[in-house]
Amino acid sequence: MDTESEISAHYSRGDLLSRLNAALLDDGVDPDRPSIEALAPYDQFHGRGLEATLEVAGLVQAGPADHVLDIGSGIGGPARWFAQRFGCSVTGIDLTPEFCDVARHLTRLLGLADKVSFTVGDAVAMPFADACFDGAYSMNVSMNIADKGAFYRETNRVLRPGAWLVLSEVAKGEGGELDYPTPWASSASTSFLATPQETQRGLQGAGFEVVRLHSTLDEARAYGARSRAMVERGEKPPHRAVMLIHGDIAARAIANTARGIHEGRMIPIE
Repeated sequence: MDTESEISAHYSRGDLLSRLNAALLDDGVDPDRPSIEALAPYDQFHGRGLEATLEVAGLVQAGPADHVLDIGSGIGGPARWFAQRFGCSVTGIDLTPEFCDVARHLTRLLGLADKVSFTVGDAVAMPFADACFDGAYSMNVSMNIADKGAFYRETNRVLRPGAWLVLSEVAKGEGGELDYPTPWASSASTSFLATPQETQRGLQGAGFEVVRLHSTLDEARAYGARSRAMVERGEKPPHRAVMLIHGDIAARAIANTARGIHEGRMIPIE
């Protein structure tokens, strides 16, 4: 199995929509009539979920005339949220076909199919013309990309001059290698973390001006503490996407991530 197939297989088991529908029913939500808010615990598949999406959205300026690219769009939560908030058009690209299928289904249910679309593809070889997007964002994606330089150059290629890019990623910290599985990888063979400094140099080398580099380590630790407190009170945590997508390995993936963040071996950055 090649690396791309191994990465896609890590995220896809073939029954994602039925598992999502069952989770929504358990929440008291009609799966045929979900709201963006009801989907948020499941379709914001990245660290700190909707909280992080709101932060990323707060860093950009977009309007109804803009066409925005979501790189590694998952099942489409951030793309739909951006379209609803800003009125912009959003194109998502993701390596996993099942993610794109579910993303299209949910987007139709929410009446956003005229604004949001999804394409199966590789972030280092995107099937888009040069200079066709007004902005782009990517959330917890580059950890699966070995050739960061190719990723940054390809992103720069599809952006118009002066466009913005926001990355919300997990960077490599100090203190040794990670424990696996994590939400993004079953083993080290498909996990490619860069340090914050390497990330900045890579972006600059691809032609970007880095105007902000911020660690969200404190925010991630606080979010984890709040989530654990909710579970201890018998409540559902605010972020349930890892459990939805990874099933049996989810508990270990979450525990490994929490330990890595606590020990500083991984550093969430924006």
